[in-house]
Amino acid sequence: MAIALDVDDLVEARRIVREVAPWFGVAKVGLELYTAVGPDAVTHLVELGMEVFLDLKLHDIPTTVGGAARVAGSLGASYLTLHAFGGVTMLRSGVEGLVEGAARAGLPEPTALAVTILTSDDGAPAHILGKRVQAAVEGGCGGIVCAATDVREAKQLAPRLTAVVPGIRAPGAVAHDQRRPATAASALAAGADLLVVGRAVTSAPDWAGAAAELVASLG
Repeated sequence: MAIALDVDDLVEARRIVREVAPWFGVAKVGLELYTAVGPDAVTHLVELGMEVFLDLKLHDIPTTVGGAARVAGSLGASYLTLHAFGGVTMLRSGVEGLVEGAARAGLPEPTALAVTILTSDDGAPAHILGKRVQAAVEGGCGGIVCAATDVREAKQLAPRLTAVVPGIRAPGAVAHDQRRPATAASALAAGADLLVVGRAVTSAPDWAGAAAELVASLG
């Protein structure tokens, strides 16, 4: 599972990681933390033994995305998100840059993840998912990010892609701004490969306790 570090302070992020490490092997760095502290957000978490999921949802011209992805790969990020809306050429440039950056730094090959439809968006037309999954495949991405409700369809279209599902909540928990949340058990049952958990743990007064409870809900 991945713990979403949606904070703007590296010290707090490191504290969260240390407390939940028994249950999480991946730390997700999003725009808030990356904007606050930059590349240190990646390198410090790698030093703590975590795989880093750099969730920047890159979307720009292919050259720019390729360059940014190259930097991300050189930092040691294990996963990087690119927005599938950017199209096949942009995705391919991002994939190539990410792999090149890691190779130049002598690091294992990372995985590019194409973001399909945000879990806060419950109004996207039905055909969008298929188009974006196809773009991910043609662009060479190793995985996609999608809501739990989209996993089965996405896996039918591209069974080899890693399916990453955010918006995970404990049973009965507050959904916050997620329009399509899911429990960990239901997401795994749908075929998810990597679950992303944020406020369900990080907003709790006891981070470790919330993490343990969430894992226990899997039976």
